[in-house]
Amino acid sequence: MAINFVSRIDDRVRLRTALISVSDKTGLDELVNGLLETAPGLSIYSTGGTYDAIAAILGDRPAAVNLIKVSDYTGQPEMQGGLVKTLDFKIYLGLLSETYNAAHTADLKRTDAVPIDLVAVNLYPFAATVSRPEATPEHARANIDIGGPCMIRAAAKNYLRVTALTDPSDIPLLLRELRDNDGATTAATRFDFARKAFTHTAAYDKAIAEYLTQCSWTKAQSCYQTA
Repeated sequence: MAINFVSRIDDRVRLRTALISVSDKTGLDELVNGLLETAPGLSIYSTGGTYDAIAAILGDRPAAVNLIKVSDYTGQPEMQGGLVKTLDFKIYLGLLSETYNAAHTADLKRTDAVPIDLVAVNLYPFAATVSRPEATPEHARANIDIGGPCMIRAAAKNYLRVTALTDPSDIPLLLRELRDNDGATTAATRFDFARKAFTHTAAYDKAIAEYLTQCSWTKAQSCYQTA
């Protein structure tokens, strides 16, 4: 397997595209309005309830930002229950493509894909769900996020170009960075956000592993009728 090693990057990356898909919508209005101010002409790709929430935030300003459903971008409708929304080649091509890689540029052109500069994602509330007294193993299973961690990890891996925003409390920092750098992020900030992103997904996976470790199959089986 050939692995790409990069030696040339851009310090400042102007924000042109963002993918926003959040379970916890805390700070979403601040983020969207701040992006309108600091990154004019931005295209936002979004899914499900987040798309509806952003549309409501925009209100009578629909032309202020290019808001696009991920399903329209990928050409694939969301799977029932939202089980598959963002697990698509065009999405990950946009997240993992490297600025100075001619092969990646050719792939983007071939598939009519766009580089994604910002990912704002948080995950299904697994820990909060299993902490409830009435929670069952099926409640836990249903709240295991798949697409969210994949997007976060892809964005964080490519901190060379992509900003991975996972903590709503970092929204003011991001917007200040964009204001100070004419709508661009710096490599140092992208690196800091990547560290937080991997810490976030590691804690999420740890919570799932710990729950399943202490949960017996007998308890899980009680949720289901088996053939």
